[in-house]
Amino acid sequence: MSAENTSEKGPANEEIDLFDLFNRIGKSLSRFGRAVGRAILTTIIFLLKKWLPLGLSIVAGLGLSLMFKTISPPYFISDLVLRNNTITNADMLSYINRLHSYCREKNYNALSEAMLLSLKDVENIKDIGAYWIIDKGMDGISDFIDFKNKHNVYDTLDIRLEDRINIRVRIKSTNMLPVVRQGIISYINSDSLFQQSNRIRIRDNKELSARLNYDIIQLDSLQKVKYFEETRNLQPNLGGQIIFLQEQRTQLVYEDIYALYGRKQDLDQDKDLYPDIVAIISDFYLPVKRYNGGFYYGKMIIPLSFGLMLIFLLIKKNKDKLREIYNKY
Repeated sequence: MSAENTSEKGPANEEIDLFDLFNRIGKSLSRFGRAVGRAILTTIIFLLKKWLPLGLSIVAGLGLSLMFKTISPPYFISDLVLRNNTITNADMLSYINRLHSYCREKNYNALSEAMLLSLKDVENIKDIGAYWIIDKGMDGISDFIDFKNKHNVYDTLDIRLEDRINIRVRIKSTNMLPVVRQGIISYINSDSLFQQSNRIRIRDNKELSARLNYDIIQLDSLQKVKYFEETRNLQPNLGGQIIFLQEQRTQLVYEDIYALYGRKQDLDQDKDLYPDIVAIISDFYLPVKRYNGGFYYGKMIIPLSFGLMLIFLLIKKNKDKLREIYNKY
């Protein structure tokens, strides 16, 4: 009997335990929600009570931002997009980012020698950096630039464009943009390995274009001969069926000729449009406003000023508790 009673009461006890568990979870969530609500309400009331010092901290942050804008020399940002015709993008980015190292180290002598510019000109350059251009969805269209270099190389949907790069410069005067552009191009064109690779590319393109032209002439002659031979050997009583089959074979030759023409046109376009190591796809744009304006400093200084004032007010309000904790430990 005792065993039967135990087996009968087991499921009921489990249901009671589950009900008790859910009841406790609900109470815990309710207490947590009330605690969060009280915390939010207390924070709002505290901020409303201390609106004057907090408002003054924001005003102070605005004033400091304007002061830094006034005393700091202006600089501007612009971007240049280059098509890489000769070497891999990885090698080109690594090569251009040497200029970034010179700028970061303020090695103006090396920067002047590399870009073939005067010291006075390169001293107006704050930074030069090369970055990958990312294609989202593999549609061949540039979507954004990986300025933070955080793109996952194993991502199969968002890929790096392998035929172009973005170069961002920070300069003190917009009048320097044409000079900087010429300096960057001169720096790239001065590399002997790039020059040799470009000569080999152009030579190979010419040889392949000549071969394609020869093959096109041969196929054209072949399809003419084939057409006349097949037409001459037609049987009058089966002419309709034979003509259909022979035109079908001749059409296959046309497809080969068109394919060769397409490859030859691509080579000719590459030779005429991109004869150099790199080509400018998008030139530097002229910035309207300085980059380090009031907003540039304000987005850092105002939150910092507000946060410091908030910490000060919290410490002041809870100074007795903090003193007690300090004395205790």
